Parts: sequence; C-alpha cells; structure tokens
Amino acid sequence: MMTNGYIIGDGSWTLRVFVTDLSVERSLRVKGDLHVGGVMLKLVEDLDIAIDWSDHALWWPHRNKWLTRTRSTLDQYGVQADAVLHFTPMHKTLRLQLPDLRYLDCKVDFSIKTFNAVMQLCRELGIRHPEELSLCKPLEPHHLKYNLKDLSHKKYLRENNIPVSPDTNTFIANQSPASSTGSLDKTPPFICGPITPMKHTSTPISSPVTPTGTWRRNGHAEINGNVTTLELLNGSLESSLAHSPASPSHEARVRLVRPKSLAEKARMNVAWLDSSLSIMEQGIREYDTLRLRYKFYSFYDLNPKTDAVRINMIYEQAKWMLLNEELDYTEEEALMFAALQVQINLQASIPQPINDTSSMNGVEDDIDAALTDLQVTLEGSHITSYNDIQRVPELSDYLRFLKPKKFTLKAYKTFWFVCTDLQLQLYKSPGGSLVQVINLRDCEVTPDLNLSQKKYGIKLEVPSAEGMSEMWIRCDSEEQYAKWMAACKLAAKGRTLFDNTYESEVKSILSFLEMQKPALQPAISPSSLDIQPDDYMSSRYAKKLKNKAIQRILEAHANVKNLTLAEAKMNYIKAWQSLPDFSVSLFIVRLLGSKKDELLGIASNRIMRMDLTSGDHVKTWMYNTVKEWRINWEIKHMMIEFDKDKLVFACQSADCKVVHEFIGGYIFLSMRSKEANQSLNEELFHKLTGGWV
Repeated sequence: MMTNGYIIGDGSWTLRVFVTDLSVERSLRVKGDLHVGGVMLKLVEDLDIAIDWSDHALWWPHRNKWLTRTRSTLDQYGVQADAVLHFTPMHKTLRLQLPDLRYLDCKVDFSIKTFNAVMQLCRELGIRHPEELSLCKPLEPHHLKYNLKDLSHKKYLRENNIPVSPDTNTFIANQSPASSTGSLDKTPPFICGPITPMKHTSTPISSPVTPTGTWRRNGHAEINGNVTTLELLNGSLESSLAHSPASPSHEARVRLVRPKSLAEKARMNVAWLDSSLSIMEQGIREYDTLRLRYKFYSFYDLNPKTDAVRINMIYEQAKWMLLNEELDYTEEEALMFAALQVQINLQASIPQPINDTSSMNGVEDDIDAALTDLQVTLEGSHITSYNDIQRVPELSDYLRFLKPKKFTLKAYKTFWFVCTDLQLQLYKSPGGSLVQVINLRDCEVTPDLNLSQKKYGIKLEVPSAEGMSEMWIRCDSEEQYAKWMAACKLAAKGRTLFDNTYESEVKSILSFLEMQKPALQPAISPSSLDIQPDDYMSSRYAKKLKNKAIQRILEAHANVKNLTLAEAKMNYIKAWQSLPDFSVSLFIVRLLGSKKDELLGIASNRIMRMDLTSGDHVKTWMYNTVKEWRINWEIKHMMIEFDKDKLVFACQSADCKVVHEFIGGYIFLSMRSKEANQSLNEELFHKLTGGWV
C-alpha cells in the first residue's frame, strides 16, 4: 500500500508540523534519514501558498530547541513519530526596555544565541561594543525576597497562582552552533517603534510555556496601544537614542524594584539570560518584555565623537542605579550627581558645539594618546628618560594611620609615609626606623570622604595569608588626599609614580572633589526650573533634605554650570565609576562544607568573598591569579582555582551559570586590544563563558 509515495512498513512515519503563521497543522510522511531542510521543503510544497518562508525554521516545543542545522537528519536530532514541530518565524517582535526605561518593539532573532542577538540589536541601535551588554528579564518585588531555589519562593508562587516552571537560568545544552543557520540566515529589515507598555508585560523569572509552545496575544492592537507601530523615534533613531526624556513614563518608574539590603542586591542578578542559549530556549515568547542593560562595567574606548548613543545609555543606567539606591554614596556625592543631571537636562534643550571634542577629564582619542596608553598597558609604567632610571620616584609626607582590630578603640597615629616602587613604607620620622611596609599591588583602594567634616580618608584592603587586612589612612587636605589616593590607585594596578597618568589622576580627583563643594549661591533661580527632588536624588536623601533639597541641588549645580552636554555626561559616568561599590555584582553563595550563606562579589578586575550582613571583604583574588573556573552540572557547584587557593561553592541567588558568565566575561573584556580594526571574537567569548570544559 502506497501513501504519499511511501510504502507502509518501509520505515516511514507521520510527522506533525504546526504552522504558527496560519494556525494550521500538517502531517508529513517522513523517514528518519530525511534532513531538516527536506522537511521544510515538503511542508512548503504541501502548503502551496505564495509566501516568503525564508525566515522560518522548525522549533521543537517539547525539547525546547530549534532545529536550525538544515543538513542534519531527523534521526540525528532524535525526532520521532510522537513529536510535534512548529514551523515559525525566527525573527519575532520583542518588547525591549532600554537603560533609560523607554520601551521599543523590535524584531529580534529568537533562534540564535542571546549574545549574537544582542550584537544584532546594538548594531541597529548604534551602540558600539555590544559585548558589554546583555538581556535580562524584568524583576518583580517578590524576586528580591527569596533566593532562586528556596522552597518559600515556590510557595509564594503557588499561593499567588503564578505558574511554577523550571528556573530562568537552568542550563540547557545548546546543540545548535550559532553559525549553523544555513539557508535560514536571511535577516529581515530591523524595525523598532516606541510603544506604550501594557499594565503587565514582564516575563516571570520562571517562564511558563503553553502546550503549543507559543504565547499568542491579541495581535498588534493590544501590544502597541495608541502608538503607531514601527514608527521611528522622532524620525531619526540614533539622534533619539542619544537624548532621553527628562523623566520616563510613570508606569516604567513604578515598576522599578528597589533593593533594601545586600541580599536583595544580590538577588537582582537572577534575571540575566544565558548568553549561550537562544531567547526562545529561555522561555521568552513573542511580545514578551526584556531589558537591555550593561552587564559588564568595563567600558572600552568611550569616545564622544562616535559614542553619543552609548554614552547616553551608560549615563542613563548609572542614573537609575543611583536613584534606585543600588549603590552606596554620600550626601555630597548625591548632590553632585543631581547637579550634573540638572546640567544635562538644561544642555539637552539647546544646540551643542559641533566640534565638542574636549578632553573631558582625560578622555583622549588622538593617535599619540592611544599609542602612549597602549605602552602603559604593555609596560605598566612610563620612563621619561634614561636619567629617571637612576632615581626612584617617591611621594613622602606625614599621614595618620590606623589598623583596626575588633574590640579595641585604638586611635590614629602619625607616621612619615613614603610611597615608592608599589609600596607604602611607614617610619616614625624622616630618616627614622622603619615601622611597617605595605605592598599595594592588587590591594583594594576605597575613598573614605566627608567633605563637610573635612574628612579625607583612604581605606586599604591588602591581601594577606589570612584574607584581606584592613588599613586606614587619613590626610589633612584635599591636595594631600588627591596625591596619595592617585598613588595608591595606580600602585594597586601595578603602576609606579613614573606612570604618565599619575598627574592626570591627581587632577581628576581634585576636580571630583571640587564638584562636591556647594557654591555660595545658585547660578540659576529655583523658580525658573521645575525640579522635583525625587527625579534627581534617591528618596533617602530627598526625605533627609526635605525643603532644602532644591536649593542644595542648585548650589551644587553652580560648580558644573559651564559643562557641555557631553562633558556633563562623561563627568557623571566618571563620578559613578569612582564610587566604592562600582562594578561589583553580588551573588549569595554557600561554600562547600559550610552551613551559612556568604556573598560573592565579582568586579571588573577581582573576585571577592564578602560577609552577607556587613559587606566586609573576607578575601580578594585578582583575575591574574585565576587558573581555572568550571561547573559541576550534576550538583550545580562551581569551582574557581587560583594560584594558591581554591573556592568551591553553590550559588543560592541565581544559577551558577550566571556567575560563570560574569567571571569569563570580565576576563574576555580584559583581553581587548587598542587595535581599531579588531573584530569581536565570539568563539573566545563562548569558550570563556559557556561553562563547558
């Protein structure tokens, strides 16, 4: 007996394929040795509809994966008679929230790895260096209350009728290489338009998937509200993204989650998507909402000439992190950030100089500066002449010193400090006996400032066999503080006072302090601006200053009133980078053999073991001491091996794959060079972040 050219009993079987565009199902007679491309060809011939099917591929809902290797057979994929495949577009509409909290509807490839999808998005949005960004799911307040795998979290979901399904970041092995789309890699034009967000557009951290594997909503009318779809922002996408509204929609702002403790800050990192998997494989469906955010705080080659969009997005992410109290900062710093924000809003409404290419506190883009910077990177220091070799540069002065210990009330003691060759040497007096030597290389240097009380402190955390030894230094003036702070920061990076960036670092610190000083009177009248304190500073400081907030903000603004738009944004970013907690992403972990949770902090240059309650650093490891990092997928434990140490832990607040990506990602970013024509090494990124040996 013949059926569709096949003889019954010849090993052929019926494959069911659901065509999502038409909402129809077709049954095809196939054999296991038929390749995926052949299946799609038979399906299109069976449909006999004159439509461009080039952007379509086969999706297997039950296995949660794409069949994009068109030359692979059904047997090789494991597809059998009980399978139901979907024939669906690879490019789907995704609701994207930008760092400035605006929403865009974008056509995104749901079939390629998330890392590659972000690259395509950034290319169309005009954002350079997409490797610094990633996609994450919107968070709800209850996500900050429990760790990812806590039973109490599952109980909360059940009690609130929220479907419980696999965790967001549970790793699913991706058997489809990113470059294997074959004949299906034809990309439709990029489209994005401003939209009005729906009342509930977030995808839960554990994303439910319907039996059909697709979420269908009531067409474009529902997702676009009263805004015309696919309409570019004010005509020019790039110019619109380079300037954000002074304040976002009320709905976007109220949906921000505000962490109230270190544990809640750590739980915010649960939402990152897996860079090695496609968007579809992680429970995201068409018209769902994702956030585009900077994941790695290692900003490469920020250039005001070419990075208007990128600088604006970094500024906006920094602004909302500060307003949302995701980082700690002082009242003076809060007023400085608010003042810069006022200046940015004022400058955004007036034409800017065409050739605004000033240095902006050390931003250099000419060839000579780039070559010099490359030399510093390779050599670690700059020697001006042969005679300099004969003398060792020194910085010396009287400073106060304290090495705190528990249960003691010791006061600061004055010593004669000498900084030379990456060391601090303490003497009782000039030429006197040596009291102590502090090796600054790989130490952590944190400012301890209170300008209103004339407190100019430097906190040092120095690596030792027992962990991190804490030491405090007090300076007497701003000038003294700037010199010693710059010296300590450079020495921590392995650079001596010979380094040609020392003087610029001193000037940058002094400029940073100057911006925090209140002026005698505001440069503009409070009545001439409509300033709501909550839009310019966190609620904590807005409540503390009360009716004085606007006056204090405008007094601080007088210090930055002459900055252009680009200069103000760059100063804001640089001040944000100077905060003690900048670039530290937190995770709650439990060390192997331990019964209590701790914090693991991952920064752009180091990994820190921290106390969960106080945030004190127990031990710090620099990336140059990391030999290996890998995951045991069976028990979800991660191991990091250092030169003289080993750390084994289970991550409680997120999947261990997220931790692995942060470490591998920062190591990948540290390997970027100054070559203008360098290409992004996708293979190396996935090798460092993929989690597989």
